[in-house]
Amino acid sequence: MADFLTTDSPMPGLERLEARFHGHAYDPHRHETYAIGLTLDGAQGFRYRGAAQVSRAGQIMVLHPDEQHDGHAAVPDGFSYRMIYVDPALILSALEHDGVNALPFVADAVTRDRALAALIKEAFADFPGRLDPLAGDALLAGLADALARRARQDARRPAATPHRALLRVRDFLDAEFARPIDSADLERVADLDRFSLARAFRRSFGTAPHRYLVARRVTAARSLIAEGTPLAEIAGACGFADQSHLNRHFKAHFGMTPGRYARLVAQ
Repeated sequence: MADFLTTDSPMPGLERLEARFHGHAYDPHRHETYAIGLTLDGAQGFRYRGAAQVSRAGQIMVLHPDEQHDGHAAVPDGFSYRMIYVDPALILSALEHDGVNALPFVADAVTRDRALAALIKEAFADFPGRLDPLAGDALLAGLADALARRARQDARRPAATPHRALLRVRDFLDAEFARPIDSADLERVADLDRFSLARAFRRSFGTAPHRYLVARRVTAARSLIAEGTPLAEIAGACGFADQSHLNRHFKAHFGMTPGRYARLVAQ
């Protein structure tokens, strides 16, 4: 496979990148952000904080802001990887509500971390499509928690969130799924900050607000298909940006495209 580099349309303070390289990849450089990545295949070598590092398939990399590093393939077949660049101010903001007032420092630049790998995989579900703001908030909360865990930072036990506030949010998502919904909407409904809300919602309902919203939209789309509504009308009626947006999420939830589902239920 040829070398490539793809980035998304970044939201403020958060950018995703996927790339593949053979041989030399990057000269020494620095980021003003955290760089949190997952090696997909092969092995990538880099110098970081005065030491040679190698990240192999399935391993996680955490590079701190303003730390010089380079990059090259450590095997003849090259490597591919995904990286998330995060403004450290957003990480600190997500942790301040848990009593953490310093940026987490992760000593091990390369390690295996199943939870963080799953978080990165989820963050790239729609890549390179634009990351939904609700998904971005959940991602930031998850990354901040993972960095704090890896840095062994002590945090206060999270304050109990009134369940009725979370029920209001869930009811709001059920009622308003067909229109655009952002984090400010949910903050107003719950009277909670977006990061605390994302964590508490997942603890109570087993999923993040964004994923709950997408599932609600996909379920509504399936019902409309079963009723015989033309596919061209369904995406907009259910809150999806366009037909391709609907197709991706429908297939992820039901294992087939809306078109195939429509043909099967019509029979």
